[in-house]
Amino acid sequence: MSLWVFAALAASALQAFRFYLQKRLSAGGAGPVAATFARFVYAPLFLGSGLLVWWSMDTTTALPALDATFWPWAIVGGIAQIAATILVVATFSRRNFAVGIALSKTTVLMTILTGFALLGEVPTLPVIAAISVGVVGVLAISIPKGQSFRAGMTDVAILYGLGSGAFFSVSAVAYRAGSLAVAAEEPILRASVTLFWVTLLQTALLAAWLLLRDRGAMVAVFRRWRVTLAIGLTSMGGSLGWFTAYTLEQAALVNAVGQVELILSLAISWLLLSERITWRELVGTVLIGFSVVVVLLA
Repeated sequence: MSLWVFAALAASALQAFRFYLQKRLSAGGAGPVAATFARFVYAPLFLGSGLLVWWSMDTTTALPALDATFWPWAIVGGIAQIAATILVVATFSRRNFAVGIALSKTTVLMTILTGFALLGEVPTLPVIAAISVGVVGVLAISIPKGQSFRAGMTDVAILYGLGSGAFFSVSAVAYRAGSLAVAAEEPILRASVTLFWVTLLQTALLAAWLLLRDRGAMVAVFRRWRVTLAIGLTSMGGSLGWFTAYTLEQAALVNAVGQVELILSLAISWLLLSERITWRELVGTVLIGFSVVVVLLA
């Protein structure tokens, strides 16, 4: 199995569990913005410590230099990811957990368009076809029972989910471009350096927002430090997996493999949250699983 595939699968598993923890934190009164802040607040500390350990073991090698294009990509990607995460967590209060994740997975098809527009990257036709099948599966899951397609697509939860998919697609392509601007041969080192600076920026932006607009929510994040720490650790591990995969492969292909997260989210929805799963959700899951297999074989 290629490193980028393993990294994407590991990131999907960690991300599914992290969203579950964020749903719990948000539902406990912290709110979507504070639950998003919890994702980033501990990451710079962990990543910075790891980079210092790496440098202390090889003091003859300087930390990787950053190309001039790094910061514009990092800023765009960091802000887009913040917006996407807030929208996903907000969706959880309106639809069940698995559907919230499913809606965010529209990012797969959107990433093809974003990758072409920003980096000129185009997947092969079989991959595009497989991704399209996965998106059909996502749509099958997304429309509420008893609603028409048109009515479902104007539902606020659907709009939140599609918005998160759009922002996630921008962040994925921006992160790939940013990591490629790090002067290092090792993909994991490139990913770690990119992730450190991006999460530091995201933590600063969200901390400033909460201090100005909702200090109580920030206090709630630190008061519930156990779940916040778990969110931080799963977020860091998942992000490291995503960044490594984006360094090695087109963002559209990475996100296509990442659709396996939906299958994991259905299991979490059923086993941990006792949420019912409909036949339509099961059909959608099969379609998404099929699209992932085709992308892997391609």
